[in-house]
Amino acid sequence: MQTLPEVDAVVVGMGWTGGIVAKELADAGLTVVGLERGGPRTTGEDFAVPHIRNELAYGVRLGLMQDVSRDTLTFRNNAGQRALPMRRLGSFLPGEGVGGSGAHWNGLSWRWTDHEFRIRSRYTERHGAGFIPDDMTIQDWGLTETELEPYFEKFERTAAVSGRAGNLRGRIQPGGNPFEAARRSAYPLPPLHSGLVADVFSEAATAAGHHPFPVPVANASEAYVNPDGIAFGQCQYCGFCDKFGCEANAKGSPHLTVVASAQRRANFTLRTHARVMRIRTDRDGKQATGVEYLDLRSGQTVFQPAAMVVLGAYTFGNVHLMLTSGIGEAYDPVTGKGQVGRNYAYNLGVGARLFFEDKIFNPFIGAGGSYAAIDDFNNNWSYDRGPDGFVGGILVMAGMTNGRPIEHHPVPPGTPRWGSEWKAAMAHWYQKSMSIGGIGSIMPSRRNHLDLDPDYRDPFGQPMLRMTFDYTDNDRRLTAKAAQVVNDLARSLSPSHLVPAAAASRSYTIAGYQGTHNSGGTIMSPTPESGVVNKFGQCWTMPNLFVVGASTMPHNGAQNPTATIGAMAYLTADAIRRSYLPHPNRLLAA
Repeated sequence: MQTLPEVDAVVVGMGWTGGIVAKELADAGLTVVGLERGGPRTTGEDFAVPHIRNELAYGVRLGLMQDVSRDTLTFRNNAGQRALPMRRLGSFLPGEGVGGSGAHWNGLSWRWTDHEFRIRSRYTERHGAGFIPDDMTIQDWGLTETELEPYFEKFERTAAVSGRAGNLRGRIQPGGNPFEAARRSAYPLPPLHSGLVADVFSEAATAAGHHPFPVPVANASEAYVNPDGIAFGQCQYCGFCDKFGCEANAKGSPHLTVVASAQRRANFTLRTHARVMRIRTDRDGKQATGVEYLDLRSGQTVFQPAAMVVLGAYTFGNVHLMLTSGIGEAYDPVTGKGQVGRNYAYNLGVGARLFFEDKIFNPFIGAGGSYAAIDDFNNNWSYDRGPDGFVGGILVMAGMTNGRPIEHHPVPPGTPRWGSEWKAAMAHWYQKSMSIGGIGSIMPSRRNHLDLDPDYRDPFGQPMLRMTFDYTDNDRRLTAKAAQVVNDLARSLSPSHLVPAAAASRSYTIAGYQGTHNSGGTIMSPTPESGVVNKFGQCWTMPNLFVVGASTMPHNGAQNPTATIGAMAYLTADAIRRSYLPHPNRLLAA
């Protein structure tokens, strides 16, 4: 094993959160090493046209995603089943390579509010403690929207977020989201052009008494230079956002922004093709001393000593490293004891497909975030969940993101699945279809968790991570309401054909894409008894170990999590610079 000279900080994972922390610590003058299991990435070499427009390579064969022949997990719905390995990507699509999932995301950038951060308190105050099911392990985060607000702003300016403010310093703004938390300044860029789908949806939502607005998105609506001097091009509405990199540098991505900024400094070193195997600790198990990683090109095992270790990998990577390194107590769903692996959550979705003889939507013209949305059933606290009987929220959206020829061919019910009739129907309806979607929160359940599989090992000899997850009664009630809202809006538009939204009635399946919004397993908490890290991402039991990313979220909300985990990463980096470095190896005060 090769042992390298010690550095001030080693950061595992070079996506949004790892990239943010690495860049901020390098700016503070620390010697920082960033480790990424995938390869390097630049727009010029990896995302140039015509190469990046290869739908077969990236849309179907998922060329920017995790290699499940090497890194996968096992899955079961409940403890009575034997978990089996996930052999192909489906339900979620973790990225691989510099930029991670931030290279292929659609860019939706939401500010979460105290409806999430103070969730147990809010529902107890409104409905009483008995409203929360006994097996629902929700808790307050120990964090507030006021604390995060300046870091949300920093993320938005870094990532070139386009949008329309709805609550500017406490004043509701026309055309924005009236239910968002107060913000100090407007978005750095105006919203994207909406398109006919979003316009049709907005008209229907307004007629129904709701409050539609353009979705905030990290797609630059016009040329922009961020505070770090990174230049963005203008969005071209090409329809190649999700699953693809952006050839115009219009999409906020870590490889373009925070990682590139860090690489400008001599005290930052990026090492790719580096698969971290475990976190090393001292004899007492109270301090991290560095990480061991496998250089995938040479096959050599390397030890990188560090005064501070930061985990900034995807949710599954963070949890797996904690478990295989023996840090913290693994969660036991039978006794409810232990923290690592607890509160795994995902996301819920319902959708309706509408067909019109009299509308032309031009689906090939779209962007990842060219949606309109309503927040009336999510952050709107005047919406009473009591009659519907669920904890959580519902975000309803519609827009045209892509009309790629292999993946986009909607046809009405009853159309043959192949042959000349299918071809004729596809040609007829290609430009005449739209969808309305409802995304729901998922609350944690005592039964849903992550742990190490006792039966399966990965190619490196380590136990695979095991996911135990299924929908709960709360999820089914929430999706029933979501389907009702979506279908009411869809029917109000009088489509020629309608495939209505349906509630979640069966068990969760890991097949078929549903959203790359996996969370939990190393959750934050106001006390050591109820989580793995404090609100700064600092491990309660190991003060020089920090964890950032969606794995620290105690539950999953209806809105996409990326901007929120980005803001939390900036909070962590700021706390390290301001409070931890002057007093190393001490727990940070709330």
